[in-house]
Amino acid sequence: MPELLQAAVLPPNLLATGLLVFVLLYWLTVIIGLLDFKTVDFHLATDVDADGHLLHADSDWLNGALAFFNIGRIPLMVFVSFVALPLWVGSILANYYTGNTSLLLGLGYLVPLFVGSVFLAKFLTLPFVKLFAALEKDHTGAAVALGKVCTVLLPATVEHLGQAAVHIDGAPLMLNVRTTGLALRKGDTALVIDYDEARRCYLIEPYATV
Repeated sequence: MPELLQAAVLPPNLLATGLLVFVLLYWLTVIIGLLDFKTVDFHLATDVDADGHLLHADSDWLNGALAFFNIGRIPLMVFVSFVALPLWVGSILANYYTGNTSLLLGLGYLVPLFVGSVFLAKFLTLPFVKLFAALEKDHTGAAVALGKVCTVLLPATVEHLGQAAVHIDGAPLMLNVRTTGLALRKGDTALVIDYDEARRCYLIEPYATV
């Protein structure tokens, strides 16, 4: 382990290590509720004409390229996470087995490693495409959860996305939620009052049980 940590902070590995640390810190803030996992996200361009065609050819090309790598189908940081880890491992191994300590040569190694990591991430994230597609499908049935009492699982505010569980026919349904005013903490009881199509989440407010 000490050798791995020493290798991680060597000049040729610093960029890959920095990206991995950024990803780890991001998910840590998500876990403790300071950010939601869609805070850093990318949305495909949707400028279309009356026939439903994209207005700009460059947008068409960009959307196609992003969709090929599942970006837009899954949250951006999920994809970045699957790029960062193999990129870091590849950088550590490449510089270790070549005995390289040069920053310049290490950057040269990162170019093919990054390309390979991006393509690897495309295949590693395929199961998540189906998962998030299923979650989006659940959101289309927003009326099912409206008016139901839920329990907050991850803290939620007006700006920060949280999670809550509502029981439908005895089965728990997980919801992405934001509040309409007061912040809600884990364990609080709330009422589902609306569904925000633009931000793809349910709106909840405190609910006092008698």
